Amino acid sequence: MHNQHDTTPALATPLAKVIARNTLLLAASMAALYAMGQLVLAIAAATFATLTGAPLLAGMGPALFMLSGSIAALLGGRAMDRFGRVPVLAAGFGIGVCGALITALGIRQLALSLVVTGFILLGIGFGIGLLSRVAAADMYTPERRAWGIALVLFGAVFGALLGPLVFMPMLQGSATQLPAAPWYGAADFMLAGLLLVLCVRPDPRRIAEMMAAQTASGTPAPAAPLKEILRRPGVPTAIIVAVTSYAVMVGMMAMIGYLMTGHGHTQQSVFPVLSAHFMGMFALVLLVGKLIGRIGRPRAMQMGLGVLAVSVLALMAVHSVALNALALFGIGLGWNIAFVAATAELTALTSATERGSVIGFSDLLAGASGAAITLLAGVAANTIGLMGLSIAGAALVLLPVVLNRRNKENVLSNQIRAP
Repeated sequence: MHNQHDTTPALATPLAKVIARNTLLLAASMAALYAMGQLVLAIAAATFATLTGAPLLAGMGPALFMLSGSIAALLGGRAMDRFGRVPVLAAGFGIGVCGALITALGIRQLALSLVVTGFILLGIGFGIGLLSRVAAADMYTPERRAWGIALVLFGAVFGALLGPLVFMPMLQGSATQLPAAPWYGAADFMLAGLLLVLCVRPDPRRIAEMMAAQTASGTPAPAAPLKEILRRPGVPTAIIVAVTSYAVMVGMMAMIGYLMTGHGHTQQSVFPVLSAHFMGMFALVLLVGKLIGRIGRPRAMQMGLGVLAVSVLALMAVHSVALNALALFGIGLGWNIAFVAATAELTALTSATERGSVIGFSDLLAGASGAAITLLAGVAANTIGLMGLSIAGAALVLLPVVLNRRNKENVLSNQIRAP
């Protein structure tokens, strides 16, 4: 007993320093990731519409980015559980470098096939890079897990600030011009992310195993099959919230550049709006992490969905850059609350050997749904207009709240009827 009290502090202090350093490195890599992502989401729709000459296909560009990212998230999550977090993250950033360079080449040659390939590879890099939050969850205890995830996501704030500074000067000219220079900048950001994640050591999964060994539970239990995990109470609800909030948020975010240029704004004016959106997504994430810990994950998920729905509806009435920025900030904040709470709920309901697969599966559904909504949004923007698009988005956001309330009512009814 005496030895246990002597060794625990000796292990805790160095481990705390390692966790702090790894968290900082992962947050910095998230900044690089979102600087690249901001470029894709700002001009991918307009780029695809220009290259194809078909405005109805504007949503195809960001949809390819999101769909490839969602598939990569599932495969990357499984690979993380098998090979560790760092090798998979490094591979994702490396693929992103290749995607940015291929996109630049496609833009220079006006080759749609190369741009499509580049968007797909960039999506793979982005989808895998987002799994950094799995690594964050590994390094924190259950009661501090939302805080750890928030710390890593907070790095995206700096990507939101850095993106416009780097890319706006490269987008001088009319909305129909397609410069290649920004994509070389995107390659530089992904290379920086690659170097940062390679400095993360030991692997966060190893840290999770070390922390488990210091508890009564000992080494982590073998991973349960995914089908079994999905039947655990709380898991389906958390996945539905994560999927819906992400899909609606990213669908609106992906189309805002196309909608604004359609209203006569320049490509440069899209960046302040996206910066405001990313600030809503991440600037308050540390406060959101504490809020979730205070009010609980289920209430936080409902709160986030409510903020998201109101902000989506607000898009109907705004046209100026400033008001678009305010609405997109609200969309980002609503997603922030709902998505972080849902992610924290999923990590609390899974072990270190299950976490990557479950989060990857959730990201697959979220990304695929986001891609589908983006495609439909591109068609809707040219048919039913922004008002119809906003109403449909808000209705979709509120669907998980309605389903959750009905589920609770059914459970309560069954309990009352039980003998």
